[in-house]
Amino acid sequence: MSSLRVRIGVLGLAALLTGLAAPPAASIPMAETSAAPPTAEEQRLDRAAPQEILRRSGFDTVAPEFARALAGARSYAQAERIVVREGSRLWRRAVDRAQGRGLGGDLSRDDDRPLYWARLGMTREVRGWDPEFGLTEERRARLLARLEQTSRGQNAIHYPRHGGKGGDVKRVLLTGFDPFTLDRDIRISNPSGATALALDGTVIETADGPARIETAVFPVRWQDFADSTVERTLRPHLRTVDLVTTVSQGRVGRFDIERTNGAWRGGFPDNENVSRTETVPVTDPASQPQWTSTTLPYARIVAAGTGRFPVYDNTSVTEIPAGGTDPVVRPDGPTPGSTARAGGGGNYLSNEIAYRATLLRDRLGLRDRLPAGHVHTPVLQFGAGNTDPGTGAVTDPEFVRNRLDIIAQVRAIVTVAVGASASQGTGQGAGTSS
Repeated sequence: MSSLRVRIGVLGLAALLTGLAAPPAASIPMAETSAAPPTAEEQRLDRAAPQEILRRSGFDTVAPEFARALAGARSYAQAERIVVREGSRLWRRAVDRAQGRGLGGDLSRDDDRPLYWARLGMTREVRGWDPEFGLTEERRARLLARLEQTSRGQNAIHYPRHGGKGGDVKRVLLTGFDPFTLDRDIRISNPSGATALALDGTVIETADGPARIETAVFPVRWQDFADSTVERTLRPHLRTVDLVTTVSQGRVGRFDIERTNGAWRGGFPDNENVSRTETVPVTDPASQPQWTSTTLPYARIVAAGTGRFPVYDNTSVTEIPAGGTDPVVRPDGPTPGSTARAGGGGNYLSNEIAYRATLLRDRLGLRDRLPAGHVHTPVLQFGAGNTDPGTGAVTDPEFVRNRLDIIAQVRAIVTVAVGASASQGTGQGAGTSS
């Protein structure tokens, strides 16, 4: 795969995902542009499985209602207000549905897919919108960026100062991902995204008292990460939270606490069918380390009985040793001076979000104070007899049971991590192989 083979339809994504850093509206050139075609991700929306998921969750009305609201906008400022309002409403509706509030159709409430497909319906409407007052490429990109941010909960992370019996409530920040590998199976759900919806705004009781969990969901797109969507979302909160855990779907039948994260993109296609093979792009690359480490209390987590899936302390990486040229698998972590080719979590976006979050932790001087790292969940599998992507149902009882069990086990892992971190500090079980 080419290292920078980007779809033509991706033009403008860099501007799209720098929403808060975009120039003021008054400074944007007023040359009008025509509507943009749907992306590869949006083009999947019209297939049978996404439409069934939307219909059976009640989210099939989201994009049409949004389109009607947008059509009523008489200025760019009004359009931006509509986008922010409706994006935020979609996130809250998805969280409410996952947590048993409001109407939700006959699809299991723990399902993350209605949010994913409804959001794509909304972004497709913005991309194809051609208002009478005109819309520049930069302004369309700003609207899309605002929609992405609000509909993913990225700007809705808020913690109360006190709670419980009057004492301080610990603060947990947890992230999940969209479904991915959809060309392999359009029905796919991502248990990390489902976990984010199920846990957002909830309070858990830990060995160190109550803890409130706030969450956000990230796209499976290389460009968004290059445009600092992770850092932009996490940076405002890292100095005030007590634990950060990025979560994604990993291996079959097991959880992994990933000890080490690598500064390498391995090129697997993302949800836009784009491949990137390169060093993870960050600000100030001159000071960029090849490796970062978890500061989650992995020894305590692995030893605890958190659920039916086994939990492993995964120390393996792939490196090019100092002075070498060929990649080597190291079961016990990287050796001094080596170059990263895969962290414990591989070299896709799950590794990258862990790398970015822990690098940001370290650059803010929080390594010795803030437990942060990555949890890989088991692969979410359909039940026996429902494994054919072409003929299988969009859900089944075993599929739902697996997802519910994964969500419950992530909650239990976080509960252990908060209690263990508070009693031992980040030094307990904290990796040192960066």
